[in-house]
Amino acid sequence: MKTIQPKVYLRDGRAPIPKSEAISKVMSANKGKDTTPEMIFRKALWKAGIKGYRLNWKKVPGRPDIAFPGKRTAIFINGCFWHRCPYCNYKLPKTNTSFWENKFSKNIDRDKRKIEDLKKLDWQVFVIWECEVKSSLQTIVDKFKTILS
Repeated sequence: MKTIQPKVYLRDGRAPIPKSEAISKVMSANKGKDTTPEMIFRKALWKAGIKGYRLNWKKVPGRPDIAFPGKRTAIFINGCFWHRCPYCNYKLPKTNTSFWENKFSKNIDRDKRKIEDLKKLDWQVFVIWECEVKSSLQTIVDKFKTILS
């Protein structure tokens, strides 16, 4: 007869040990690029005839989600939870609160540095929030059609 061993979580120190396997699966499924809001926005740009952009372009600071090198324009599409959207006002997780406060603070600081570094190179920088992609996609696409033309 087999004995069931408890799940052992191996961690690299970037996140606290989850309380359950379900939480671990949810957190592990988060992606850094090609997220759903990014894919929705890129498809809408393409449909509107806005092409010629680079994805996660390494030749400028911050690796913008979408870069138009010829127009010196960078777009970051930020997830509301991870980047602390000013509109959604997500609450902190109830467990490991100090870890999450620190994590989110570092995310916000990193985002600000990316924007500042790009602006020093005379780039236009736009941040689009996940909730904006969901609520006003066409308005945002129309805005960029005007900006980029």
